[in-house]
Amino acid sequence: MRFLSKIRILFSKKDIFEYQQQLLNTHYQEVENMYRDIRKFRHNYRNHLQTLRSFVAENDMESIKNYLDNLDENLHSIAPVIRTGNRMADAILNSKITMATNENIKCIADCKISNILDIKDIDLATIIGNLFDNAIESVRNLPEEDRFIRIYMDMKGNKLYISFTNKSNSKKQEKFGRIFKSTKGENRGLGLISIDEIVDKYDGYINRNSEDNAFTTEILI
Repeated sequence: MRFLSKIRILFSKKDIFEYQQQLLNTHYQEVENMYRDIRKFRHNYRNHLQTLRSFVAENDMESIKNYLDNLDENLHSIAPVIRTGNRMADAILNSKITMATNENIKCIADCKISNILDIKDIDLATIIGNLFDNAIESVRNLPEEDRFIRIYMDMKGNKLYISFTNKSNSKKQEKFGRIFKSTKGENRGLGLISIDEIVDKYDGYINRNSEDNAFTTEILI
């Protein structure tokens, strides 16, 4: 019996389904919040210009500088920073990068993929969302200089290649089948199962690699 089949025994189909629905609802709300903030910023754009004009009229250069610095900081926290070529990937990645940035986590992303994939949007969102959530959870309590997540996505022929690497505060982990032993709780286990089920569904490939102070997941689907 494959290891994935063994770990599924711990969770019912209902548990897995409810977790996936909860995850998708969370992703949807995160994306909605990001676009709401963007719409709010655009709505206030005219007010920002009027404020700056008043500072210019008074030749108040210090106030102009401070106001622009604040605008730049606010825009940086909400503006989409990734354009992969795929709308679903853009939405999930940008919302997660915004969340990570707010926790002082550095994200390095190089993603260029097709807008037309063999994988369904709901499955793509589940994979990317779980990988990103796991990476954020792994690095958020590290020293700030060690908080980084590297994301690479590219097309290999008609297949999608996904790679997530993050720092880790643990030594090399023990591996059981395709999954490493984790003490992160029930949701982490459900997330791993969800990813593996989708990879199996599309006859894809997944590899997890744990080295000292780093963890990488690679998927070809």
